[in-house]
Amino acid sequence: MFGDLFEEDFSFVSNNQCGKGKKSKSKDTETPAPREFTNLSGIKNQGGTCYLNSLLQTLHFTPEFREALFSLGPEELGSLEDINKPDVKVRIIPLQLQRLFAQLLLLDQQAASTTDLTESFGWNSNEEMRQHDVQELNRILFSALETSLVGTSGHDLINRLYHGTVVNQIVCKECKNVSERQEDFLDLTVAVKDVSGLEEALWNMYVEEEYFENDNLYRCGACNKLVEAAKSAKLRKLPPFLTVSLLRFNFDFEKCERYKEMSCYTFPIRINLRPFCEQTHLDDSEYIYELFSVIIHKGGCYGGHYHVYIKDVDALGNWQLKEEESKLMSKEKDQKETENVKEMENPLTVLKEILSEEESKQIPVDQLGQKLLEKKGVSWNKKYRKQYGPIRKYLQNHSQIFLLSPDENKVSLKEMYHKLQFGSDSQGQGLQSPSQDSDVQWTSESLCTVLKDNTSGSHWFDLNDSKVQPIKEKDIEKQFQGKESAYMLFYRKSQLKRPPEAQANPRYRVPDHLLNEMDAANIELHKRRMDCDSADYNIDLHLHLGSHYKLYNGALHPSLSRKDSVLDLTIDKRKTLGDVRQSIFQLLEFWEGDMILSIAKSLPAGLHLYQTLDGDEMTLAGIGLADGADVFVWNGKEVGGMEVLPGLDHEPVLLNVLRLAGYNEGGRGQHFRESQHVIPSSAELSTLWKALASPGGIILKNSSGSDRELENWKVICEEDMKSTVRSVGLADGSSILVLDSHDQSLVNMASGNLTAFTHDISWLQVKNFCRLEAEEKQVKITATVETVMSDIKIKAIQELQLGEDLVDASCLRPVNESGKLLSPVPEDYTVKEAELKMGSLLGLCHGKAPTSTQLFLYFVVASDLQGGHEMEIVVEESASARECLNLMLDKSGLSGDSWHLRRIDWCYEAGEALSEEGATLKELNVCSGDTLVITEGKLPPKGFLKVPIWWFKPLMHFGHQESMQDQVNGMMGTLRVSPAGDSPTYVQSDIGLCYAGDIEISAEAFLEDLKIQAMTLPSFQKLSVPSPEFLRAWTLESKHPGKLLRNNQQQLNEHKLGGRTEICLEPLQKEENLSPSDLLLRVQMGIPGERDYYHPVDLVWDISKECTAWALRQRLAVHYALPVEKIRIAKYFPEKFEWMTISSWTQQISKKKRKKKQESLQSAPYHLKDGDIIGVKNLLLEDGKDFSTVRDDIGKETQRQRAMEKKKSRQAQRLQNNVSSEGKVVNKHHKPEVALSINVGIFR
Repeated sequence: MFGDLFEEDFSFVSNNQCGKGKKSKSKDTETPAPREFTNLSGIKNQGGTCYLNSLLQTLHFTPEFREALFSLGPEELGSLEDINKPDVKVRIIPLQLQRLFAQLLLLDQQAASTTDLTESFGWNSNEEMRQHDVQELNRILFSALETSLVGTSGHDLINRLYHGTVVNQIVCKECKNVSERQEDFLDLTVAVKDVSGLEEALWNMYVEEEYFENDNLYRCGACNKLVEAAKSAKLRKLPPFLTVSLLRFNFDFEKCERYKEMSCYTFPIRINLRPFCEQTHLDDSEYIYELFSVIIHKGGCYGGHYHVYIKDVDALGNWQLKEEESKLMSKEKDQKETENVKEMENPLTVLKEILSEEESKQIPVDQLGQKLLEKKGVSWNKKYRKQYGPIRKYLQNHSQIFLLSPDENKVSLKEMYHKLQFGSDSQGQGLQSPSQDSDVQWTSESLCTVLKDNTSGSHWFDLNDSKVQPIKEKDIEKQFQGKESAYMLFYRKSQLKRPPEAQANPRYRVPDHLLNEMDAANIELHKRRMDCDSADYNIDLHLHLGSHYKLYNGALHPSLSRKDSVLDLTIDKRKTLGDVRQSIFQLLEFWEGDMILSIAKSLPAGLHLYQTLDGDEMTLAGIGLADGADVFVWNGKEVGGMEVLPGLDHEPVLLNVLRLAGYNEGGRGQHFRESQHVIPSSAELSTLWKALASPGGIILKNSSGSDRELENWKVICEEDMKSTVRSVGLADGSSILVLDSHDQSLVNMASGNLTAFTHDISWLQVKNFCRLEAEEKQVKITATVETVMSDIKIKAIQELQLGEDLVDASCLRPVNESGKLLSPVPEDYTVKEAELKMGSLLGLCHGKAPTSTQLFLYFVVASDLQGGHEMEIVVEESASARECLNLMLDKSGLSGDSWHLRRIDWCYEAGEALSEEGATLKELNVCSGDTLVITEGKLPPKGFLKVPIWWFKPLMHFGHQESMQDQVNGMMGTLRVSPAGDSPTYVQSDIGLCYAGDIEISAEAFLEDLKIQAMTLPSFQKLSVPSPEFLRAWTLESKHPGKLLRNNQQQLNEHKLGGRTEICLEPLQKEENLSPSDLLLRVQMGIPGERDYYHPVDLVWDISKECTAWALRQRLAVHYALPVEKIRIAKYFPEKFEWMTISSWTQQISKKKRKKKQESLQSAPYHLKDGDIIGVKNLLLEDGKDFSTVRDDIGKETQRQRAMEKKKSRQAQRLQNNVSSEGKVVNKHHKPEVALSINVGIFR
């Protein structure tokens, strides 16, 4: 929908006058295209206004709305010409809407523009680019129109056409008192989720009742007590036009994202609203509505496209489906022919025809078979007996048609049937049985229906921005579901009939001043289109004069400047070649003799001639002359005294000729001398060899591809010399390599290929890192991709003038961009195998290069990771991880056996351990260049876990003497053990963690074993914990307790503890054994009159039956001995310092709604889990609306300040990056979400 974002409109009827001093938008210089075959106008998309276009087309095809708007004249609305006059009030929006409707009705253009209308809304180009919701636009536009029409005769236009009322009633079942509330509506919003269609949605809204009973009673104002009651809603007043908005967009609270309902949702073409109305005694016509517009949304909830299906009530458009009509007529014709054949083969038809032709209308049965043989040339026994049986039995089976005499010897047609089929009103119709007649009649009705549908005005069109297409009514069913589906429905009362004079009359009730304006605009459009058509047929020809050209190197070249050699001729392509020739004679008065016109083409070699133009009576378009064609004007024989050979066979080819130059010490070892040569494409290669090569020399051609690839070069053999330049594939820009006899060492004459090529001969840089007197020296070594690394090393040692002893005691190591020496390159590798780029820097270093069975590794001690002090080692790939570790320990000067190896991860931290110390490095997939980390500590045996243990230290409630800022910063108190049990057990305001040590334990051990082993750690001796049942175990996630580990008799691997899982243990004073259905919560009661809480306590809540807000409130009410309706609860989110109130559920819930399963607190948005903090407010002592504390305020402020600091830091970093990369500051602004609005003047 954003395709026309920068395509502005050109309008012949609009001068932008919307606002004093405002510059009008630029208009298209192109003439708008006329209307297409539908004779309906679309609306241009300004970039994101498809939603506006769909609604405007719906209002335009609502004749009652359109004509009511047209009835408001300039005396009420003002005039756009007075818009800049300060003392005159002009109602811009209705005026621009009138003009838009007039353009859609009368202006002969494919699509109208809404630029003037959106400017009257006060929208800028940004607003026109944003996509909004069409349902929202419908309400805002109607509100703007109502405001604009205040004080005019159309002040009630919207109310009169679209306003309806709904009445909501609650009936007391005891006193029958009715409580009533009336609501107005301009559109009905209906549910889509879990509803099959519009009728079901209306039934749920206006037929089904909701009941208040049992624990959910209604307080009756008349009875002054809680009673049972029924609640219902009905439509009290129906508008002439009913707008229905479908709620296709919903919010998924579990995923916390919006989504679009794409399920099937049906809606009828014709609907009876009587069941949904309060008054049902009126005539049927008061309740029948017909669909006339469907706005469709294609896409998702974050973007998409709108278009609209509309019923043409006034038959303004031309509805044609010619292809489908012809198919249908052909199908009907074939069907009739098939039926006629079947009819002729039907014995019933044949026998009735024979009997009807008899004067006596009666014939002996025995003679009937003879009559059949005479009439059809075939007997009954041969044609019909096998299928229908004997003729006498057949007549008896059709007694409703045939009448047999009492002795069954004679037969006649029954008189009633005879009269029916052969009366005076038969009009010569063929004889048919009743069943067949029914079939034919159905076919005729079907055809008549189609033909009638093609001529009536009740047709549907798809209006998709500028595009208008006819559709069938059944196409609406495709919009019931899916990504492209109905979003708004518009119905009109069936009793609203249009006057006959409005049919197919777009000028009906259009004001005179708009009629005059549109007529004048159409005249101007027609004139511009005529001018445009004339301009479209003009072409420019470039005439090259032969007298101003010369021929050399097989191509034509101007002897003068192009201005003097070429004439430009503009001519209508509908004219003939003779007209062109006559025009040239008039331009060239000096021309004498024959004039030949040839098509020319500019090639890299020069101008070349092709076919000669013949046939003076042919038009230029027929010849195929295009705009900008080159035409050579000459005598057809010679140019400048030299014969010119035109045609494709004599096309000149410009070749790139390469020759080897001498050796050069620069960047390359050798280089080319390049030149160009032109030769006719029909010339033989021997001619090319004689012109370029010396005796004994050879020529190689580049067959295809890059000059740098050896395989692309082939020697031109002796037997190919008779071939032409074109036949061997040489074309403009092709390269050939000319080698003299002394250069032929580069060619393998047996295969005809190059063995090396100068582009492959380059250099590598080698720097001395052997710490000798020449350590800073750097040299360039010439090499090819096939050069072996040992040769490069030897040559570098010689160039650096180093001792020959380094040949066996040194290696070459690539140097990366940061200056780091990479792993040595094996000496038996070529440059290509070593994956070195030409020009790369290599370091000549002490030490031998690893062989193909050795690995070069970096290693670092874990304690030196941040310092980045890496060491190097060469080991056999068959060495085990333990052997490699010992070698590294020896080199780093470490001792002992409590070490192991780990890989380094992408964060440059110790990662995965090499756990199988007996496996070889090759088996462990360790490669050359890898970095390993020597880490302290032994690896746990296979199947064991090494688990870090933390003590969970609950911090007491802070006293008032301590500052709140200290609390926010996490000031930790002392470790205490508090009682466990039914009474308040565990006091916690914040948490602290204390590292206790690591334990090694089998993955198959039980949780109880882990607790027992943890109790042996030294830091545990300060605590008096009698048994594992007095410890509560949590996993540690981001230095906070995460998952609560239940069941001491469950194995650790069943708890899915990974290799890096950390455990924190919380000491208790009483045994605890939580079941899977128990939820552990920290609950704290608010201190009345203060923004603070009493000490938190542990609460175990059994959620096996339900985990709803109501159940939690009941559990807390029992715990605190308070009435359930006198407490309010909320969950605390410590990472955000925020509280989320858990719904109190005290409001009255209908019986129907209560049937639905209440949302579990363990799902969104609460996600209740073990260890969560629940705040409780006693409503008997305080109002309980605010759960936050002063600590929360300080925490939020601290978070805000940190976020601001991070934002400033990121902005500063971006500014620095932008300045360094571009030399200027670039700020990116995110588009804010702006609500849709329409600005309206004041007219009250």
